[in-house]
Parts: sequence; structure tokens; C-alpha cells
Amino acid sequence: MAENRSARVRRGRPRQAEVARLAGVSQTTVSVVLGGNKQGIVLHPDTTARVLEAARELGYVPDPAARRLAAARNNLLGVFSFTATFPTAVEHSYYPFLVGVEQEAAARGYDLVLFTGSSAGAQSGTSGALERVRLADGCLFLGRHIPAGELRRLVEHGYPAVHIGRRDELDGLAWVGADYVEATAEVVRQLAKLGHRRVMLVREDDDAPASTDRERGFREALATAGLAGADPVVRAAHPAAEITPAWLRDRYAEGVTAFVAEETDTGAAWRALLAAVEGAGLDAPSDVSLALLGSPPADLAGRPQPTGFDIPRAELGAAAVRALTGLLTTGEAESPLVACAFRPGSTAGPAPAH
Repeated sequence: MAENRSARVRRGRPRQAEVARLAGVSQTTVSVVLGGNKQGIVLHPDTTARVLEAARELGYVPDPAARRLAAARNNLLGVFSFTATFPTAVEHSYYPFLVGVEQEAAARGYDLVLFTGSSAGAQSGTSGALERVRLADGCLFLGRHIPAGELRRLVEHGYPAVHIGRRDELDGLAWVGADYVEATAEVVRQLAKLGHRRVMLVREDDDAPASTDRERGFREALATAGLAGADPVVRAAHPAAEITPAWLRDRYAEGVTAFVAEETDTGAAWRALLAAVEGAGLDAPSDVSLALLGSPPADLAGRPQPTGFDIPRAELGAAAVRALTGLLTTGEAESPLVACAFRPGSTAGPAPAH
């Protein structure tokens, strides 16, 4: 998957990427030149001169903290999952992330040490709860809900950390994330092409960035397509209890012909929506269209493939390792948004006469 948008973790000093842009070369070339070309790579003298001139112009100096970390590292990367047990079961939605992490870490010569949120205080954010990750040179963090205060303290103290999933609210924290805004907008555009004029999003009632990004893409695409209707988003604290057959029949009677649910680690919104459609005696896609903003839970693999998009989990895991090793070796890292692939599926069809 292409990394289509990115933000940079900045700490006040010029970075190698800025030197690379000014010199018109890759960041790898800058790293080689400024590191003294210990690898013996053949470079054109003009290239070396441009890099050195750009570094002088920008006032670039190597990050001393990064150099100390590089000298002291033991080639261990941590992976911290904010779950009670580590998600190594193949059917767990986090498992593909770990595949990408393991493969990229191995390719770069790193071993992994695994941490979970089962220890006392890790989930609640008790002071010092994340200190044990310092056993590793740096750590990847994975989870929908994180103890922001503890993670902020680690970053402020200079510990290299990368979160898998966008986390703009923590200044200085590097992250890699899926471009949920554009992926969701594409799903809405496809539904609009099928003739749907009333589309509703069902999401869980929290403020995780992945959820807010999906809602943003949903609302923006509706506005762009000129789709009318009352508030098109329902937030459900308990989807199974709130998204009922009666609720769905009422929305259908109001003219809603397509329902979209977000994917989460529980799959609660999607499960509730499927049950409500069946309980209402409706069929997808002949009566209503359904779309899932992500991949279906593994235990629903036997059901019709939902229209929606696939999250490039393995690529995100690999990108997180690249970001973390960048922090370890140069003191800087890209925070990319990785594109998601649209999945046609079989749960969306032309809007019925309504």
C-alpha cells in the first residue's frame, strides 16, 4: 500500500529530511554522507557537496540523544499491546499488525520483546506503569485506548516510541496510521453511485481517533455528494441494545437505504447492524445496502463479504518498525498515513424504490 500522506515528528532542530529536500536527494543519502559514508557507498562528488552545503545552510547538527541511543542500544524493540493478553491468535484483528512488525524487525536485525496491559496500572495510566518498556531500545504501542499521560511522559523523557494508529493529540509522539478519512469517503461515493440518497453511519460512542477519522470522511463525502437528511451518524454506547430491528425498521421507513458501520476490535457496531437487518426481515443488498469501514471479525468470515475497505495492517506494522528504527538511528521519523483498498463485497447494491 502506498503511504500517501505524512506528518513529521519535530523536536526543534533541523532534520535530515529537511537537508534531503534542500539538497534534492533521498534521506538515506543524507544519512550516508553525514555519517561519514562508513559503508563505502559510491556517491558522485557533487551529491556529497550538495548534502554538506544544505546541512551547513540549515545549521544541521546530529541529535546527540539519538547518537547516545544508537551507541547503547541492544537491538531490542518493544511491542506494547493495551490488551489483557498479547494478541497472537490468528483471528485477532491485531495479529496482522504483529506479522508486519515481526517481518520488518527481523529484516532490520532487531529482536522483539512483548508487553501487555495486564500488569497493574498499565490500563489506568498509574504513574510508572509503562516504565518497564525501557528494557527495549524503543517501543511500538498498539491499542484503541491508551494511557495518554504515561505515554506523554515517556516521550517527553526522550524515549523512542511509535503508536500504530494516528495520535495527533500527543505532541512529539510518532505514529503510523491508516487513511480512514479517504477510505470512508470512497465507500460513501460508491454508495452514492448506486443511487442511495439517505445513508447512516453506526459507530461506537467513544472518541478514538480511528472513529473520528471515519466519521469525518463520512460527513465530508455526504456533503460533497449533496446527500440530504437529518443527522446521519448514530453513536451507540451499547450497539447490541440500541441498534435493534425496530430501530432499523424506523430508519428504513424514514428513507434510509444504506447503513455503514465502523470496524473496532469488538466489531460491536457491525454485529448489531447485521442482527438488526435480519431481525427486521430485510435482506442485504436487495432491501438495504450495508458497508463496513474495515474488515469483518474473523468469526463472521463465513458470512457474505461486506462492501467496505481493507486496512493494510501488515504494512502498518512494518511502517511502524521503520519509524521506530528511524528514531533510534537519526532521532527523527515520518508519521505516514497509509492508503486502504476499497473492497466491493456483496452487501451493497442499487438503492431500492422507496
